[in-house]
Amino acid sequence: MTINPDIIQGQPDNTSQALIYLIPDIAGTGRLPLSDNERNYLRKKLDGEEDLVVIHGLDQWKLVAFITEQENLPARLENSRKLGSRVWKILSDAHIRECGLVDHTGDPEPVVAFLEGMVLSGYQFLKYFTWKEKGERKNSLEKCTVSCPEIPAGDFQSFRYLLEGVYAARDLVNEPLSYLTAVQLGKEFEKLGTEAGFRVEVFNKKKIESLRMGGLLAVNRGSIDPPTFTVMEWKPARPVNDKPYVLVGKGVVYDTGGLSLKPTKDSMDYMKSDMAGAAAVAGAMYAIARSQLPVHVLALVPATDNRPNGNAYTPGDVITMYDGTTVEVLNTDAEGRMILADALSYARQYGPELIVELSTLTGSASMAIGPYGIVGMGNAGKDLFTRLQQCGEEVYERVVEFPFWQEYRDQLKSEIADLKNIGEREGGAISAGKFLEHFTGYPFIHLDIAGPAFLNKENHYRKKGGTGVGVRLLVRFFREIILEKGKQ
Repeated sequence: MTINPDIIQGQPDNTSQALIYLIPDIAGTGRLPLSDNERNYLRKKLDGEEDLVVIHGLDQWKLVAFITEQENLPARLENSRKLGSRVWKILSDAHIRECGLVDHTGDPEPVVAFLEGMVLSGYQFLKYFTWKEKGERKNSLEKCTVSCPEIPAGDFQSFRYLLEGVYAARDLVNEPLSYLTAVQLGKEFEKLGTEAGFRVEVFNKKKIESLRMGGLLAVNRGSIDPPTFTVMEWKPARPVNDKPYVLVGKGVVYDTGGLSLKPTKDSMDYMKSDMAGAAAVAGAMYAIARSQLPVHVLALVPATDNRPNGNAYTPGDVITMYDGTTVEVLNTDAEGRMILADALSYARQYGPELIVELSTLTGSASMAIGPYGIVGMGNAGKDLFTRLQQCGEEVYERVVEFPFWQEYRDQLKSEIADLKNIGEREGGAISAGKFLEHFTGYPFIHLDIAGPAFLNKENHYRKKGGTGVGVRLLVRFFREIILEKGKQ
C-alpha cells in the first residue's frame, strides 16, 4: 500500500524543494530561518490575518502555516487537516516533488492532523487510465520529511498504517463491478490480510448454502456471480478484551435494486459504492493489525451484487434467514439488511462484547444529514455510544444519534412472517436499524454511512469518489478502548 506523499520522520535538509513551517502564533515567526526580505514579506502578509503564507524562492519555496489555539479541539484538528489539504494543492500545482515539514508548535495532535490532510488529499485512483494519461495525471508531490520530536517513532508508523488503511478502503470503493465481484472482494481481503498479518477465511457459495444463510442467498439469486462471506480476525497474544469486538460491513458490490429497480436519476450510477461498509471494516482491520494493537477484533462481510435476473428474489417472497427468522420481502432494494442479518446472527457464536456494523444502508440517512456525518443508533448503552461520538468528533467522521424506539420495530410486523423487510417511509433509516437489531442479541451499534461514503465532488481532503469513511473512526475508537481497559 503506497500513500502519497510518502511521509518519513527526519530533519529536512536545505535541498528540499519546499519547506513548511508550522507555528502557533505571530511570535513564532521569529524562530524561522528567513532572510530579511522574506521576513518583511511575511509581516506584510500577516497584516491581512492570513493563516498560510507562501514565500516563492528561486531554489526553494517556504510555506508558513498557523496552527492557532482553539477552545474546541476537534475544530482545531479539522482546520489543521484542511490547512494540510491546501498546502498539498499548492505544492502539487507547482509540481514540487519533495518537501520538508518543521513543527514549531510543540503539539503533535494538530501536526498529525495537518499531515492527514496532506496525505488524504494526495490519494488518486488511476488504475484504469492508459499509461500516458496516468503519467499526466499523477500527483507531483511524492515525499515529505517531517521534523516533530513530540511524535514517537512508533506512533508515527501507526499513523502511516492508518492512512494506508484509508487508501485501501478508498481503492475498494472506487473499483467497478467489472473487476470487484463478491469473489474478487474476498481475494482483496486475503491480500490485505497477508500484508497486515490478520487471518482471513472466505466462504464460497457451497459453504454459505450449508450454513443456510437465507438472506445472502436470496439477494444473490438474481446474479450470475456467486456470493461470498468473509471472516477476518486479528487476535494478538495478549489482547485487552476477553470477549471479541466484531465489525460487520455491508458488501453489496453493486446494487440495481433488484426487481424493485432503482427508478430515479443518478440512483444507480454510483452503486459500486454499496460495499463501502465492507471496505471500511477491511481498512480498519488492516490498520489495527499493522499497528499491532492489543485488541481482539473480528470482521464479517457478506458479499454479493443485487440484480433483477430471471431467478431474482421477488416482492412477496418469504425468506428463512440464518437464525431461522422468516422475513416477508416487500422491497428487493432493501437488500443490505437481508445480507447483514445473516452476518449479525452468525456473530453470536463469538459471544461478542460489542458489535459495530457499517453500511450504506438507506437513502433516508443520506437525506437526513447529507454527506456531513454518519447516522448512528443502537442498544449498546450511552457510555459506549458517547465514546464513539467523541472519537467521531476528533477524526471529523461525526456520528449523529437517531432514536431507537420500539415504535419503529412495530412497523416491521408482517401478517404472514416473523418480519417484513421494510417499515414506513418516514424514519426509514431507523426501522432499518431495528430490523438489524432483531438478529443481534448482544450490544449493538449500527452506523449508516450512506451520506459520506461516496462523494460526487471533492471536499477538501475527502476526494471525489470513495472516501474511506469509517476507517479512522473505528481505529480511534479501538485505541480509546485500549487506553481505558489498560487503566482498569
